[in-house]
Amino acid sequence: MKQRSAIVIGAGIVGLATVRALAIRGYRITVFERNERAVGASIRNFGMVWPIGQPAGPLYERAMLSRSIWKEICAEARIWHDEVGSLHLAYHQDELQAITEYVETNRQYRDCALLTPKQALQKSPAVNPAGLKGALWSSEEMIVEPRVAINQIALYLAEKYDVEFYWNTAISRVDHPKVTSGDRSWEADEIFICSGADFETIYPELFSAADITKCKLQMMRLVSQPDDWRIGPALCGGLSLIHYPGFQSAVSLPALRKRYEEQYAGYLEWGIHVMVSQNGSGELTIGDSHEYGLVHDPFDKEFINNLITAYLQTFAKFKDWKLLQSWHGIYPKMTNGETELIIEPAPGVTIINGLGGNGMTLSFGLCEEYIAGRVGEW
Repeated sequence: MKQRSAIVIGAGIVGLATVRALAIRGYRITVFERNERAVGASIRNFGMVWPIGQPAGPLYERAMLSRSIWKEICAEARIWHDEVGSLHLAYHQDELQAITEYVETNRQYRDCALLTPKQALQKSPAVNPAGLKGALWSSEEMIVEPRVAINQIALYLAEKYDVEFYWNTAISRVDHPKVTSGDRSWEADEIFICSGADFETIYPELFSAADITKCKLQMMRLVSQPDDWRIGPALCGGLSLIHYPGFQSAVSLPALRKRYEEQYAGYLEWGIHVMVSQNGSGELTIGDSHEYGLVHDPFDKEFINNLITAYLQTFAKFKDWKLLQSWHGIYPKMTNGETELIIEPAPGVTIINGLGGNGMTLSFGLCEEYIAGRVGEW
C-alpha cells in the first residue's frame, strides 16, 4: 500500500499537532514555516495547558486529551513541564460564591476543590493573604515553556517520524496537490494550512468571508525568583472567572460580572484578566489583555501593563518584581462563538485555524480528533 503524504503549512502549535496526528498514522510529512523558527502566538503565551478554562463536555475532554498528548511528548522528548495545577483566588464574597458553585457542579467531572484561606496559602507561598476568603484548586493544569517547547517538538517530530521541515520558506500559492514558494514547488496527497492569521495571505477571500478576527494580547515576564523560590500552582484573580467559558456553570456569575463592570470598567474595556505562571528557570510570566480587530497598533500600551501589574498585586506576592521583558502576541479568534475554524477550500486542502487563546490547551486534542475522523474515510 502506498504511503500517503501530507504538506503542513505552519510550524506553530496547530501545525505541530496536525503533524503529530498524521505521523502516528504513517504519513510522510513535509512542513513549511515562513520564519527560521516559530515566532508567533505559539511562543508568546503563558505556556498553560488549561483544562479548567473549558466547559464540561466535549471541550473539556478535548483539553484532557491534549494534556495527555503533551505529557507523552514531553516525556519522550525530555521537554520541561510542570503539573502544578491552578488556584483561582477569591477576595470578595461574590467571588467565593462563584467558585463554590463551580466546585459543586464540576467536582464529579474534574479534580477540583474549594480551599480555605489556610489551605490556599499552603499550596502557594505567593498568595497574598490579606483579605483572602478562599480559593478554587484544580490539579489538572500544566505549564510548559513555549519558547523552548515548540522548537523541541519540531525536533522531536523530525527525529522520531522523519518529518522534513523547510524553514524560512513562505508558501505563496496552494493548488492541490502542489504548493509553491517562489520558483520552487512541492506536492503531496493532502495539504493542511495551519498558519494562524497568515492564512489570509493564501486564501484572502476565505479569510475576509469568515467570522474571524485577530486578537492582540500584552504580556510581561518578571526575572527569575531568588533562591529557587517557586510559586507552585499557576495563580489567577477573580477577573479570570468571567473570562473563561469553563466558569459559566456558576449561576451567580452574571452578578459578579455586573460588579466587575462597575468596579473594573477600564480592565474590561481592554479585555484584561490577570494570571501568572512560572517556568523552569523561575521566571514569572504575567498577563494579559485582549484587543480585537483586523489591524492592531504595533506599539504596546504602558497603561495596560500597569493595570495588569496593579491587579496582580492584589492577589500575589513575589520575591522580585523586576521586569525582564514585555511583548504582545496576535492570534486569530472566531467571532461567531465557534471554538475553531476547519474548512476545505478545495479537494485535498484543509485549513485548521481560529482556536483563539486556546491553542496550547486544545490543539493536540482537536487535531487528533479531526485526523482520526478523516483517516476512517481513506
